[in-house]
Amino acid sequence: MMSKAILLVSRHAPTDGSSARELLDIALAGGAFDLPISLLLLDDGVLQLAPHDFSLLQQKNLSANLQALALFGVEQIYAAERSLCERGLNTLNSTLPVQRLDDAAVSQLYRQHDVVITL
Repeated sequence: MMSKAILLVSRHAPTDGSSARELLDIALAGGAFDLPISLLLLDDGVLQLAPHDFSLLQQKNLSANLQALALFGVEQIYAAERSLCERGLNTLNSTLPVQRLDDAAVSQLYRQHDVVITL
């Protein structure tokens, strides 16, 4: 039986509660079971690509989780170009291999997946 393609959409900054962390946990767990998972960073979710000083926030740094995605087979990572530009991250050089998508490509990405989970 073939697995359904899953799109995880992260819309929250890493410093905005636990949603970003929970979505990354879902991605890592799904990847561990070889599920076809893609990750889309949208709205404030693109802020996960920017450097943060988590020691001041007394929160766990999510960058290690992001870097581990490829080890778990989650290699389709996307960021909405509009969200990057709106947050001044259009020149961001992320160590994470992220494909930037325009609005039309984001819409197409949604249509390519059987299941969409947004946090």
